[in-house]
Amino acid sequence: MIVDQAIYRDGIREPCGDLSDALEALRTGQDPHAFLWIGLKDPTDAEFDLVNDELKLHPLAVEDAVKGNQRPKVELYDNTIFVVLKTLRYVEATSDVETGEVMLFVGDRFVVTVRYGDASPLATVRQRLEGMPQQLRHGEVSVLHAVMDAIVDNYVAIDAELQNDLEEIEAAVFSGARDTDSGQIYRLKREVLEFRRAANPLAAPLSMLHDGSRSPVSVKEMRLLFRDVADHLLRVIDHVESYDRLLTDVLNAHLAQISVQQNSDMRKISAWVAIAAVPTMIAGIYGMNFDNMPELRWSYGYHVVLGVMAVACLGLYRAFRRSDWL
Repeated sequence: MIVDQAIYRDGIREPCGDLSDALEALRTGQDPHAFLWIGLKDPTDAEFDLVNDELKLHPLAVEDAVKGNQRPKVELYDNTIFVVLKTLRYVEATSDVETGEVMLFVGDRFVVTVRYGDASPLATVRQRLEGMPQQLRHGEVSVLHAVMDAIVDNYVAIDAELQNDLEEIEAAVFSGARDTDSGQIYRLKREVLEFRRAANPLAAPLSMLHDGSRSPVSVKEMRLLFRDVADHLLRVIDHVESYDRLLTDVLNAHLAQISVQQNSDMRKISAWVAIAAVPTMIAGIYGMNFDNMPELRWSYGYHVVLGVMAVACLGLYRAFRRSDWL
């Protein structure tokens, strides 16, 4: 559905009526930085066709926008910039990272933002940008920068949450806590992988936006702002790469601890079995019911056999204790 649409002239919001009339007025007007901003949320084919008929978007970009689930990228179609971004949301209760998608069409006097999923709110971005008319005076690219900046800032916040989760798991594993299992480590590794899929592919396209020789952004001040966003993104990517490596090391260490603990448990079990084997063997011999067993007719035989059992078990116990098997 269309969640919002407005005209921005000299950095000030104005109501928007018919899309084609508004766009024609902007293109024939005197303000070169006035533009139309349309916001769509999980649009139906009919809703998207309505916007497409008015703005004449490129068919390949429209195909990607309709299908969704695209890789983060920046593509140029004639005089339109098509951008795909992955949005993330950290769920505090479960420590999960949910993924959404935002697509932008930045063209001649218009911006169209298309959101998929609940992890991609843009209402706060529009509100914040409307409070910065000097930024909006730069035209359509000011919206592109504001959206990318908000998404990357959210990456930074989620980066901090993942770091806290990693530190907690690392501390639990190396403290020998028994309540840590491999599933926790693997789930966090999956969340880090989800983060990497959203952040890593964005580095090259974002670099293109602030590279003067390749950038479709003509305003130098805006290119500098895109470079600042790229710096934040690269820092997040470095952190996420280190988290992935560290989680692999933590998982290997946890599995090694489990193996060592299992070996220790097996030694203890083997030691107790060996201790129990001595009286079992002696009892088995005297339980065979032969007619001629001299010890059975000896008045001290019972007590001597019990003593031999006790001494043998005590000797084995002390030997296993000295060798750290018990």
